[in-house]
Amino acid sequence: MAVMVTGGAGYIGAHVLRLLLERGDRVVVVDDLSTGDAGRVGDAALEQVDLSAAGATDALQRVIGDHQVEAVIHIAAKKQVGESVVRPAWYYEQNVGGNAALLQAMEAESVRMLMFSSSAATYGLPDVPPGTLIDEEAPPRPIAPYGETKLVCEWMNRAAGTAWGLRTVNLRYFNVAGAGWKDLGDPGVFNLIPIALQQLTSSQQPKIFGDDYDTPDGTCIRDYVHVLDLAQAHLAALDYLGHADQPYDVFNVGTGQGASVRTVLEQIAVSSGLTVEPSVVERRPGDPAQLVARVDRIEEVLGWRSKHDLAEIVDSAWSAWQHD
Repeated sequence: MAVMVTGGAGYIGAHVLRLLLERGDRVVVVDDLSTGDAGRVGDAALEQVDLSAAGATDALQRVIGDHQVEAVIHIAAKKQVGESVVRPAWYYEQNVGGNAALLQAMEAESVRMLMFSSSAATYGLPDVPPGTLIDEEAPPRPIAPYGETKLVCEWMNRAAGTAWGLRTVNLRYFNVAGAGWKDLGDPGVFNLIPIALQQLTSSQQPKIFGDDYDTPDGTCIRDYVHVLDLAQAHLAALDYLGHADQPYDVFNVGTGQGASVRTVLEQIAVSSGLTVEPSVVERRPGDPAQLVARVDRIEEVLGWRSKHDLAEIVDSAWSAWQHD
C-alpha cells in the first residue's frame, strides 16, 4: 500500500514509518521539520510541507498525486498542553487548520482512508470514581486547547465520512514513552520520563507535583504505553480501514495498567542506576488523579495488545538517552 505519513520525521512518526517500511509498504513522509528530524526518515521520500500554511492543500494534493497515495496516517500536530493554554488560537490554526487542509486534499484526490493521531487529552478530567478505567464512551471534556483541537479534528473526520465517504480511525493515545530503537528516542523534554532523565543527567532531581491525590501513594497515576506498541497499533488501524465492516472509529491506545509518578521515578532509578530523590511541590492545576485506558475495544476489534511493561519502557528510554 502507498501510505502518506504526516509528521513521519518526529518521535512517534519515525517508529510508524520504520514499521511500514519493514513490512514493505511504499511511504512518503510529509513533515515541516519544525520538531522532526530528516535523519529519521531514512530512504523514504520526504516532502517538506507545513500543513497550516497558505497553499497547503495544493501542496498535499501534489504529494498525493505524485506518490499515488492510497491511505494517510496523520500524526503531525502541536502537542504541548501548557503551550496551547498560552497560544490557543495558534494551536487551533496549526492542528485544526492543518487537518482541514489535509481533508480537502484527500477529498480532491479521492483518498478515503485516514488514521488520525488523537489523544486521551480529549477526556479531560473524567467524572468517574477513583480507579475507574476510561473507555471510549466516556464523555469527552477537554480542559486545554490542545485536547479541544484533537476532539474537533475527530468531529471533522467523522463529518467527512458522512459527506464524502472518508473512512477514519481516531487513536486516542495515553502516555507514550520509550524507544523501539536506540536511534529513535524521544527528542522532546515535555513528559515525565525524558524530563526526569534530563534533570538527573544534569545533576538535578525531579519534582513530584502533589502527593496528596486519592491514589495508593498519593501521586498521579497514568497509563504508559511503549512507543513501539503504539506504532504497531497504527498498522493495525490502517489494516482495519480496509475492512468492509467498521463498527467503531475511536480506539484508546494504552495498556489498561496505571503507574504512579513515584513508581515511574523508582523504575528510572533501577534502569539508570542513578540516585533519584524527588522533591514534592504543589499540584499543577488540571491534573486528574488517575487516567488509565480501558483497552477492550482495540484488543477485540483490531487485535492489538501492548507487549511492553513499564520496566521495558524505561529501560529503552534510558538506552536511547545514552545513545543520543
